[in-house]
Amino acid sequence: MDILLGIILILHFIGLASLLGGVLVQVKDAIAGKGRIVAAMIHGALTQLVTGVALVGLIQMGGGEINNTKIAVKLAIVLIITVLVFLFRKKNPVVSWAIWVIGALTIANIAIAVLWH
Repeated sequence: MDILLGIILILHFIGLASLLGGVLVQVKDAIAGKGRIVAAMIHGALTQLVTGVALVGLIQMGGGEINNTKIAVKLAIVLIITVLVFLFRKKNPVVSWAIWVIGALTIANIAIAVLWH
């Protein structure tokens, strides 16, 4: 079970890297009004969503403690990110605020994961 949990956690981090990396690549274009939703952002958002739910399920199956309020907040944020990514994926260029909001929510989710005990 520990190996599976570790693999899912690694995939969760890869999804985070993909999502945040996609946002950072688009920052310069977003400033110029030419930003777009790249595939890395779509795949990263979906990976974060699926692996996050899997992590919670695996931890609960193993008898671990879960802060349900924290998880609910993080789930709400990743759902908003995923909806924004899918709403704007076919628009070129995308409104710049969408990229900024996706980036800010991604960083907020990181902060919640690290700082909320």
